[in-house]
Amino acid sequence: MESKIKTLQDKIAQAKLGGGEKRIEKQHQKKKLTARERVEYLLDEGSFEEIGILVTHRTTDFNMDKEIYYGDGVVTGYGTVNGRLIYIFAQDFTVFGGALSETHAEKICKVMDMAVQVGAPIIGLNDSGGARIQEGVRSLGGYADIFYKNVQASGVIPQISAIMGPCAGGAVYSPAMTDFTMMVEETSYMFVTGPNVVKTVTNEEVTSEELGGASTHSTKSGVAHITSANDVECLEDIKKLLSYLPQSNKELPKKIEYTLQDEVRESLSSIVPDNPNKPYDMHEVIGGIIDTDSFYEIHKDYAENIIVGFARLGGRSIGIVANQPQFLAGVLDVNSSKKAARFTRFCDCFNIPLLVLVDVPGFLPGTDQEWNGIIVHGAKLLYALSEATVPKVTVITRKAYGGAYDVMNSKHIGADLNFAWPSAEIAVMGAKGASEIIFRREIQAAPDPEAKLAEKEAEYAEKFANPYRAAQRGFIDEVILPKDTRRKLIKGFSMLENKTVNRPDRKHGNIPL
Repeated sequence: MESKIKTLQDKIAQAKLGGGEKRIEKQHQKKKLTARERVEYLLDEGSFEEIGILVTHRTTDFNMDKEIYYGDGVVTGYGTVNGRLIYIFAQDFTVFGGALSETHAEKICKVMDMAVQVGAPIIGLNDSGGARIQEGVRSLGGYADIFYKNVQASGVIPQISAIMGPCAGGAVYSPAMTDFTMMVEETSYMFVTGPNVVKTVTNEEVTSEELGGASTHSTKSGVAHITSANDVECLEDIKKLLSYLPQSNKELPKKIEYTLQDEVRESLSSIVPDNPNKPYDMHEVIGGIIDTDSFYEIHKDYAENIIVGFARLGGRSIGIVANQPQFLAGVLDVNSSKKAARFTRFCDCFNIPLLVLVDVPGFLPGTDQEWNGIIVHGAKLLYALSEATVPKVTVITRKAYGGAYDVMNSKHIGADLNFAWPSAEIAVMGAKGASEIIFRREIQAAPDPEAKLAEKEAEYAEKFANPYRAAQRGFIDEVILPKDTRRKLIKGFSMLENKTVNRPDRKHGNIPL
């Protein structure tokens, strides 16, 4: 028996070496952790249980039978993060550059199936050169198997992808179908076709970093939700993100014990300027409402005219969607609509209540927006908020104009509670634009058109640029003092905790993609 135990121990030791010491050292020289080091850092100490450590590939072509590594380039299993069960796979770049083979894919699919059946998050740590070309269509089939599992798991369990090295070709579609994609600055990249192919086809000269690095995907494409400075920071970000999420769609996010205190926040009263055209930072409003330092922003550097992220309010996990007057005056455009719609749908999938903070002058005009489909992209946000059945609360801090008023979680599309500050302006458009249309002839006929416009603008503003018309109609439930916002929201979300909505029986709606 001793010799058999020794044989097993030798095989496990060999598996834990991956591609060998030299390749591990190369990984470290690139300022990257190995797959096993990443797993050990992310999970609670001693909690990891590996599955499939002795799996090997089955390929004999191209002398592949002479190069066998236990684990076949991916570490899979389960463990806990802050005591919570999670499933994980981590691609090992030291083995065939992390290239995906048939058996490599089977290992990933196995833990994905287990995660869905048990009801726990799945985390993928991606570091792979792509499909293992020696296996041909079998590796492509392996990718498709993973893609299918991603779709079946969508909305059932949280799926988080961390790109911690290369991710190219077919490999990019699995992270794109998960709920959150994280990238590490300077050591990770994602693209469908690499720089060499781009040069051949389009004659463009571009580096991997420019084409698909963390900065590119966090600012230009919006593919990356979160970027981190290094591997360790990325793994810490995963832990933080998980703290706001439930295990599955059948659970509520964990609530931290909280005792109601003096919830008045005087600082909120001085944030919105008296001049309606002057910008302010909506982060200050968020900070004055939520539990101290609990905001975790998602898509921070993409479509900055809207803010999305998680926070805690009275110990409860909530999702926040907020217009940002500091960028483009907080207008809705193509990118901000997509960003907010995607986040809204995630929160609705996993029972996370939504707080919508509104200061929106409308949709961004212009040929660029119209030609790029602002109609259909704006409709995505409208659809997402109309479809969401989680508790939904709106606070209008200042402007709520035109169709954007409707879209930003108005009472008409199913919001549960709609509050407005006294500074709120709820109208079809701003006072100046409205006056120029309504009183055009009167202004043109006046001896001093500019003075007449100013007079009519003031008249319109007094009548419509306030929250009281909407409150009279019941479209606003209450006009509140800014300092009372936190108290009102804590009580409101508590009241809505057991909300249920019955929808018509259907296979699924047809969101305007």
